[in-house]
Amino acid sequence: MHTPATPQGLIVDWGGVLTERLDLAVRAWAENEQIDFEHYRQAMRRWFSPEEQLEAEINPIHALERGEMTVPDFEARLAAEIQRLDGHPVQTEGLLERMFSTFGTAHAMNALVVRAKRHGVRTALLSNSWGNRYPRDGWDEMFDVVVISGEVGLRKPEPEIFGLACSRLDVSPRECVFVDDLAVNVDAAAHLGMTGVLHRSYDETAARLEELFGLPLG
Repeated sequence: MHTPATPQGLIVDWGGVLTERLDLAVRAWAENEQIDFEHYRQAMRRWFSPEEQLEAEINPIHALERGEMTVPDFEARLAAEIQRLDGHPVQTEGLLERMFSTFGTAHAMNALVVRAKRHGVRTALLSNSWGNRYPRDGWDEMFDVVVISGEVGLRKPEPEIFGLACSRLDVSPRECVFVDDLAVNVDAAAHLGMTGVLHRSYDETAARLEELFGLPLG
């Protein structure tokens, strides 16, 4: 993997990087909603499987992330795929908003991005949106650029969205470090020449970013 001598840009994911772990958040949502979590996992496994990595009209997640499907339509599709433990119908309206309400902020990672920006690193958020309302308070202090999939009609791991983020940051891919909790996205960024960091914990990521940028970020 290419490691730039002096990175100029830091691009980070939102869910699972600037929030707490997604698996824990989604499990909390399922418990709150009395959702059969195994049914939810089966739906996600099918929609994210290689066989389903097709066009938007086939894969509702891709359509939602690109802004090609409305939130209510996706909520109806998801509600039809899952069921409650008590057998009652899943409440469709507001389903995603209730899910994302369980996503706690990873304060240490957010503070790290702020420190990087204050040190002169160009910073960007690059997120695949599920139509959710992001907690944008403090983003001006954190980011020079914000790229949300549903707002630009592209989604990770499509190479064009990484190129767009780099272009808006005014840095080349080889001058950028990209942090995500999904290996498929990290690999796609690395394929374009970016330095990919697979996020597993704050301590591990902070140490790696300090090494790459040569700055006291942690």
